[in-house]
Amino acid sequence: MARAIERIEQDIAALQEAIRAIAIELQSAYASYLNTLGLAVRKQLILASYHLCTQGYPENFLHLSLNQRQQLQQAIRKLGQLAAEQLLIYLTSEESGEDEVDEEDEMDEEVTPSSSSLFLDTSNSHYLTANTSDPIELAKWQQKLEEVAQEILKKLSHDANILLQKAGVLPKKLPEPILAAAAAASEASAEVMPGPPNLLNLVIEIENEQQSEDSGLTQIMAINLRLGEIEFADVTLSSDRKRIRSILVQLNKLGREYKKRYKEKAIAEAEAAWRASWFE
Repeated sequence: MARAIERIEQDIAALQEAIRAIAIELQSAYASYLNTLGLAVRKQLILASYHLCTQGYPENFLHLSLNQRQQLQQAIRKLGQLAAEQLLIYLTSEESGEDEVDEEDEMDEEVTPSSSSLFLDTSNSHYLTANTSDPIELAKWQQKLEEVAQEILKKLSHDANILLQKAGVLPKKLPEPILAAAAAASEASAEVMPGPPNLLNLVIEIENEQQSEDSGLTQIMAINLRLGEIEFADVTLSSDRKRIRSILVQLNKLGREYKKRYKEKAIAEAEAAWRASWFE
């Protein structure tokens, strides 16, 4: 029986080595994916802002002076750049990257009013260095990374809408909860009214401040960056996503085998313990 346990432990050791290799491959795949995603996010944010300013609210945009338009465009570019940096910072946890973000955030405090809210707390990024021979911990790491990417897109959408509202493009009387809802809206709800990618068309009721009886339904357009649309528009990003999915299939297969071997080991050890303590 002791020999059986030894063989099981050898199988587990081999599985752990394979999982470590998968972990390295998965981290490499995400490094490529997040780098490409950062570039794609910047591009899609600019395109969405362009559509919103030229098709959603052209009159409001035309009311801005040349200098105001340039400041708005610069602030939008900065928001996209900061989001791209944040995606990589969470993966690498490099102090130089954090310092760079802080410096840029201070530089753009005036032109990008709420950009500081874009950044997440990376103090717990040591979680990413958890035991990568454990498939459960690796799966948790992957899931957390996906959640962070989605959260960054939500925050970026929200901050971009606030920026456009303060610049006078989005309606001033548009309440903050509506902007928050636009950033958090699901892809399913966004498909109700088709339009340009990463933009959400909403129909809301806004009360007239002077004559409440004039209140009525108003259609508004807001930025809502969606990962699915961003990936669809970028061939490289889509390819990186396929690579990640392929690696996860391998991880799931190894994870099932890993769990099976550990259960087998527990049974073998329990049988050995029973025999060791049994006396006639």
